[in-house]
Amino acid sequence: MTLPHGISSNVENWLVANIPGATAPFSYTQIAGGHSNLTFKVDDAAGHSYVLRRPPLGHRLASAHDMSREHRIIAGLAKSNVPVAPALGLCTDEAVNDLPFYVMAFVDGHVIRDKATASSILQPQGCRRASESIVDTMAAIHAVDITSVGLQDLGRHDGYIARQLKRWHGNIVEQRTRELPLVDSVYEELMTRIPVQGAATIVHGDYRLDNCMVDAQGNVIAVLDWEICTLGDPMADLGLLMVYWTGPDDEASAWSNAVCTAEGFLNRADLAQRYGEVSGRDISQLDYYVAFAYWKLACIIEGVYARYLGGALGDRDPAELEPFKLQVDGAAQKAASMLEKLR
Repeated sequence: MTLPHGISSNVENWLVANIPGATAPFSYTQIAGGHSNLTFKVDDAAGHSYVLRRPPLGHRLASAHDMSREHRIIAGLAKSNVPVAPALGLCTDEAVNDLPFYVMAFVDGHVIRDKATASSILQPQGCRRASESIVDTMAAIHAVDITSVGLQDLGRHDGYIARQLKRWHGNIVEQRTRELPLVDSVYEELMTRIPVQGAATIVHGDYRLDNCMVDAQGNVIAVLDWEICTLGDPMADLGLLMVYWTGPDDEASAWSNAVCTAEGFLNRADLAQRYGEVSGRDISQLDYYVAFAYWKLACIIEGVYARYLGGALGDRDPAELEPFKLQVDGAAQKAASMLEKLR
């Protein structure tokens, strides 16, 4: 059997030796990839299924795709009320598969990525339940006692937003290819308006519908993709969710597809209100965190644009890169408009 790129022949012996009940031979199906960590579904001869995660091909910076850290996060969260796929094993011996990897249990559910899937699998009642469960699960993440699950040293406890602002603006300055006056001015205003941060909580960092797995009733049964999780301000997760979510009555967004416009899904305002009620947190400064999310998105897209422009991501015709510039400008404008609400 031909193994997929990213899986060596040594993995089979490791699985048999380290994952209880795992029975050779194994088949591997890649279910996610790209610049993020690679994810494979692993099926064994006994009918068991697992998930294997490893860094992208050719990647050598362990700090950027730290498998031990990601494994530690989901293993710790398994002790909480947050639904995660159970962690089964971690391999740090690079002789096995070139780079570290970890294995978790396979969770059988649905990742809702488009409106047709939402309508056919969940139907209106399930879409409403998914909306509620997405919020309730996020509140559960932010309510985790980080000490009791052994994650109290996952990151710094203070100054999360300020550090994020300085980091992303520093990236813009370092790789600047054009003048971005609005990005710069929004940065300055975000720095002067940082809300007081309460106690640090776990922050997922990329929390949205398609990073959660739901059952047929719409209940979140596993939160996925913990690779940029850290400790910080929980409102940052809610702000980002607002950017990626467009409900039935919401203004359309260039950064979210139409999936949540299916009948039954809640709109942004209802999501935010539910989060405030379930978590007990003050959401009066939500507009700030939405502005921050839009601004950070502008910085990320500008970084991609700069790398394309410099040839790091392959040769592209300049006309092909124009949409990146427009998205950066659009995200910066959205950030500025959110800040106007705070004046």
